[in-house]
Amino acid sequence: MNDPDLVVVHRFNTSEEAELAKSALEAAGIDAMVRRDNGGGMQPALSWAGAGVEVIVRAEDTQAARDVLDIPAKQA
Repeated sequence: MNDPDLVVVHRFNTSEEAELAKSALEAAGIDAMVRRDNGGGMQPALSWAGAGVEVIVRAEDTQAARDVLDIPAKQA
């Protein structure tokens, strides 16, 4: 997924954290997606090995998403 209109708002260490963040964003009216590389569920350690689990939003929602998640721009 290389859509220029989508931005990774934050990388989390676990799918659970990313899904909670996605839920918080959606509750605030911000569409969000979770992207992970875990070998189709067969290699969950790939996420722990540095790839992380990304929460993605539309570019125009980036600042609002960071505000909801209370994430400084440097940590995204």
